[in-house]
Amino acid sequence: MEGIGLIRLEIALKNIKWTVKWQVYVFIVCVSIAHIVGGQVRYSIREEMEKGSFIGNIAKDLGLDIKRLISGTARIVSENSNQYVQLDGYKGILLVKEKIDREQLCGEISPCSFSFEVILENPMELFSITVEILDVNDNVPTFAKNEIVLEISESAVPGARFLLESAVDPDVGVNTLQSYSLYPTDNFLLKVQTNSDGSKRVEMMLQNSLDREKQDDLSLILTAVDGGDPQRSGTVKIHVTVLDANDNAPVFSQAIYKASVPENSLKGTLVLTVNATDADKGSNEQITFSFTHITDHIRELFVLDKKKGELKVVGRIDYEKAKHYQMDILARDHGGLTDTCKVIIDIIDVNDNVPTITLMSFSSTIPEDSPQGTTVAIINVKDLDSGNNGQVNCFVNQNIPFIIKSSLANYYTLVTDSILDRESFSEYNITITATDEGSPSLSNNKTILIKISDVNDNAPTFDLDIYKAYVMENNSPGLSIFCVHAQDSDSNQNARITYILEDSNINVRPLASYISMNSDSGIIYAARSFDYEQIREFQIHVKAQDGGSPPLSSNVTINIFVQDQNDNAPQILYPVQTESSLVAEMVPRSADVGYLVTKVVAVDADSGQNAWLSYKLHKATDRTLFEVGLQNGEIRTLRQVVDKDGVKQRLVVLVEDNGQPSRSATVNVNVAVADSFPEVLSEFSDNAEDKDYNENVTFYLVVSLATVSFLFIVSIIILLSLKFCKWRHSRLLYKSNGNLPAIPSSYYPPRYADAGGTGTLQHVYNYEVCLTTDSGKSEFKYIRPCSQSLASVDPSAAATLLHVQKESNLIENTDPFKQQKPTNTEWRFSQGQRPGPSGSQRPEEAGPWPNPPTEAEQLQALMAAANEVSAATATLDAGTMGLSTRYSPQFTLQHVPDYRQNVYIPGSTSTLTGTNSQAEGKNPQPSSGNKKKSGKKEKK
Repeated sequence: MEGIGLIRLEIALKNIKWTVKWQVYVFIVCVSIAHIVGGQVRYSIREEMEKGSFIGNIAKDLGLDIKRLISGTARIVSENSNQYVQLDGYKGILLVKEKIDREQLCGEISPCSFSFEVILENPMELFSITVEILDVNDNVPTFAKNEIVLEISESAVPGARFLLESAVDPDVGVNTLQSYSLYPTDNFLLKVQTNSDGSKRVEMMLQNSLDREKQDDLSLILTAVDGGDPQRSGTVKIHVTVLDANDNAPVFSQAIYKASVPENSLKGTLVLTVNATDADKGSNEQITFSFTHITDHIRELFVLDKKKGELKVVGRIDYEKAKHYQMDILARDHGGLTDTCKVIIDIIDVNDNVPTITLMSFSSTIPEDSPQGTTVAIINVKDLDSGNNGQVNCFVNQNIPFIIKSSLANYYTLVTDSILDRESFSEYNITITATDEGSPSLSNNKTILIKISDVNDNAPTFDLDIYKAYVMENNSPGLSIFCVHAQDSDSNQNARITYILEDSNINVRPLASYISMNSDSGIIYAARSFDYEQIREFQIHVKAQDGGSPPLSSNVTINIFVQDQNDNAPQILYPVQTESSLVAEMVPRSADVGYLVTKVVAVDADSGQNAWLSYKLHKATDRTLFEVGLQNGEIRTLRQVVDKDGVKQRLVVLVEDNGQPSRSATVNVNVAVADSFPEVLSEFSDNAEDKDYNENVTFYLVVSLATVSFLFIVSIIILLSLKFCKWRHSRLLYKSNGNLPAIPSSYYPPRYADAGGTGTLQHVYNYEVCLTTDSGKSEFKYIRPCSQSLASVDPSAAATLLHVQKESNLIENTDPFKQQKPTNTEWRFSQGQRPGPSGSQRPEEAGPWPNPPTEAEQLQALMAAANEVSAATATLDAGTMGLSTRYSPQFTLQHVPDYRQNVYIPGSTSTLTGTNSQAEGKNPQPSSGNKKKSGKKEKK
C-alpha cells in the first residue's frame, strides 16, 4: 500500500503593507504502510505531531475485526518505559499519545523509528508494529560559542587556511546544515568541504595579505544555513587578531587518525597519540592540542593532553549507545597558526549485557482440565549486545508438564505439554533460563509460580447420616444447639460449603419459627424458647452444598430432643387464698388425736421427678398441735385440744417439688379451735387493723430516717461555711498591711463603769501593749490584764490604780488560770457602729453601739488622754511603744461597750481583743447563760 503523503497548506495574508505566511501541516493520513508479513506493520509519521493525531488503522491493516480487538482486550506493550502511541480498541486506530521529538528519541541516527507489540488474548496473538519518525525542520543551526577568536600572523601568505568551528543542526536530511556564508569578504574567503560522513569542514582562506600596522584586528560574521522549508540559520562573530610574523603553521603527521577501544575500558586507558610539527623555532614551534567541533558527550568520554597530544578514556564507553566516535583535533603554535586532523575511534563490543526476561502476558492460574498446548505466558527475551553476544537461547526446567516455544523474534510462548492434575500437584515453580552465545556466555533466569485451579468434582460429605441434639427447655432465643460439619476434598470456592436448612412444619408452624442455622459455620440456633410441656422432640434436615459450578450437595438428618427443666412451681389448688375474705378451718375442742382438719391439694406442671411434691409444716402458732402429711398434704391433730390453746391458730404449709433446684409454694391455713362460730368471728376481726398499724409504723420510720439524714447534711454544710468565713476574715486582716485609720479619742471614754450594777463591769481594767515597728506585718501576742487584783469601781469612779502597781502586777502575776469574768455581749458595738477597720468584724460579734458623747464628755476624754500620754512617756523603750490606759469614772453610760473586746492602736490595721487572754488559760466558770454565750463569741 503506497503512502498517501502530506498535504501542505499555505495561507498568505497580505494587507496594509505586511505579509504573514502561516504554514499549517495537516496530517490527513500520514501513513506509509508496508505489506504485512508475519504479523508486522510499519507506519511513518512526522515528529512534533499533536497529541491524539491519527497514525493508522491497525484493525484494517492487520485484517482484524473491531469486535476481535475488544474481546481480545488488545493492548500495547513496549520494551521502553515511554509509550508514544496509544491504541483506541473501539475504533481500531493508533493515535499519538504525546509529542515525539525525533532528535531526543534517535539523535543523529537516521532513519529514526521505534517498535512495539500489540497483544490479543483469548486466543493470544502477537503483532509487531514499527513507527518511523520523519524529521521536521524544527532546529536552528547553532555554534558552540558566541564568538570565534583567531590570531593570524601578518606574515600569513594569501591562500592560508584557518579552520572555523562548524555549526550543529540536530535535524537530518535536507533539514540539516547545508551551507555557510561569510561577511565581509575583503580579506578572507570561505571554503566549505564535505566529508565522507556528510559533515562539513569550514575553513577561512586568506585572500589578501594582512598588515598589522594598518589594521590589527578584524570582525567577521559567519552564517550557517540549513535546507529546510522554511529555511533556518545561525550566526557567530569571528574576531581576528593580527600577530607579528610566524610563517610556518603546525602540520599533523596524519590527516586522519583511526583507533579501536573496547567498551567498558578503564579510566585512563590510552586510545592514541596525535603528532604535529612546526618548522619554526623558539616559542613559535611550541604546539598545543585541543578539541574542536565536538559534542559534550564526547568531552565526557575522552580527554586530550594539550602538550603531548595523548587521547585517553575518562568516561564509561558503551557499545550499545554508540559504535564509533569522530572528533577534530586542532594544533596551534604560539604564532596563532593552526592545523587540524580527524580522529575516528571504533568501539569494540564486549559481552557485558545479561539477557533480560520480560513477561509480556502471564496467567498465574489455569484450570486442571486445560487441554494440552494451552498458552500460559508470552515471554520477551532480549540481549543488548551484538553478534554472537546478542544471540539468546531460552529453555525451562525439566520434569514439568510445560514446554517453551519460539514464536516471533525474541519472543517465546510457554504452553502445557500434558494433562494437569491438581490433586497430584496444585502448583508449579517454573524457572525460565536465557543464555547468550558470547564468550564467556552470560545467562539470566526468572521463576514464575503457576497455580492449578480446582474443578468441582467432589460433593460434601458428613461423618454420620443421622445426628442427635439435645436442648434444655426455657432456653434463651439464639442459643447454639448443635453444629454440623461436612468436608469437601476440593479447594477454594469449590470447597466452600454452605449449610441450608430444608423447609418443613412442626405442629403446623414453619420450621423457621423454631430453628435457625448459620449457613457458613453450620451452627444450629434456637429461634425461640422451647417448652417441654408443649413439644418434646422434632426432626430437621440439613443440606450441605459447595460453591462449585454446578454445585454439588449432600443431606443429613438431625433429631432434636427437648429436655425437661424444673421451671414450674407447685400450684395450690386448695385451700384457695383470697385477699378479700379470710377462710378458717374449725376444730372442735373435743377433737381426738389424728383429727383431719383439712387437706392441702397442689399440682406441678413439670414431669418426672420435677413433679414429685412433698408437704411440710413451715410455720405454726403451736407446732405441737398439728402435723402435715409428707406425701398427701393432710393436716391432722397431734394431741388433744386443751383449754390453754388459743382459738386462733395459723399454719404455713410449704409445698416443694423434687427438681434441681427445687421450687416451692406456701399456703396459709387458718384454724379456729372453738365450738361456736361467734367466738371465731370475734377472734379474726382484728387482723386488718393489725396490718394497717404495721404499715403506718414502717412509713413513719422511713420519714424519720430521711429527716435525720437531711439535717445532718445541712449541719455539715453550715459548719464548713463558718470555717471558710473565718479563714477568709483572717486572710483579709493579714493582707491589710497595717494601714487602719485612727479613731478620734472622743469616741473612747477614759473610764467606764457598770452604772446599772449588773455585775459585768465591777473592776477597772488596765492594759499595756508593746509592739515593734514592724508589728503590722506579723502576728500579735495576746496580752493579759496587768493586775490580778482589780479595784472595784463605784459609779463616781473614786478608785484608781497606780502606774507602779500595774507594772509590778504585770511581772508577778503569772497564773494563767486566774482571769476576769467574761464580758456581757450586750456591751458590744454593732458592725456598722465600730469606727475604723475594727468595724469589719463578723456579724455574730455585733452589739448595740452607744450614742455619741456630748461636748463635755469629749473634753473630759481629752484631759484623761493627756494624763495617759505623760505617764506612758516614762515607759517607752527603744523600738517599742508603751501604752498605759487608766480609765476615769467621769464617763459613765448605761450601755458602754466592753473595750476589752477591741483595743485599737493608731497607725496600725490590727485590733487587739482582750478575750484571747482567756484562750491562753482555762475558760472561767460563767455566772449565767448569757455570759457563757458571750465567752464563746469572744473566743471567735
